[in-house]
Amino acid sequence: YLETKRGAFARFYFLSNDELLEILSKTKDPLRVQPFLSKVFEAMKKLTFTDELAATQMYSKEGEIIDFVSPVVTQGKNVEVWMTEVENQMLAAVREVIKIGIETYAEIARTDWVLRNPGQVCLNSSQVHWTAEVEQAINETALDAYFQKLTDQLMDLVRLVRKDITKLQRISIGALVVIDVHAKDTIEKIAKMQISDPMSFEWISQLRYYWEVDDREAEHLWVRMVQTPFPYGYEYLGNS
Repeated sequence: YLETKRGAFARFYFLSNDELLEILSKTKDPLRVQPFLSKVFEAMKKLTFTDELAATQMYSKEGEIIDFVSPVVTQGKNVEVWMTEVENQMLAAVREVIKIGIETYAEIARTDWVLRNPGQVCLNSSQVHWTAEVEQAINETALDAYFQKLTDQLMDLVRLVRKDITKLQRISIGALVVIDVHAKDTIEKIAKMQISDPMSFEWISQLRYYWEVDDREAEHLWVRMVQTPFPYGYEYLGNS
């Protein structure tokens, strides 16, 4: 019986038999299943439920909130069924906020953009724009100027983190500073090498992020190393 349930929702393999039995005994009350969420979803602590017991948001362990694209109806469904729908909505929600982050990145000041977006969005969406901007700078032989821009962006974040911001925002900025330092060092290196071809090994050997249309005509985040593309998984990682 337990293996049947695990076959229907593979993340139940992360639970012991006793834990799974306890979840199955509470299948009529989704609220009582919440203590086990973090054992099947790495960064998810709890869900927001409506009065009709439809899940509409997910919370990270740090208190970050992500809205689902569509509510997950739990009434009248076995726990493995609605948990599968929660998994699908987690992936859809992360994809949606990353898409919004990419689209709004250039519309407002970067320091304001960082404060408005979840940590996972800040890291991935900013890398999409960094990749595009580097390739543009290589084509225009403007790496030295772009290096200065990255330096200014980094100092903007340093000044921002000293202001009165929330704990979640401070964590996001701290992680982005680490990424920005690496990005700046990478550009300094390839600028000194006077790279002028975006297909040069010195550049394509970096981890590069692209928002592209796949073979199903859907936009998704892709990560490339040399000539190998990897689809981004959209697993929610919280803000840790």
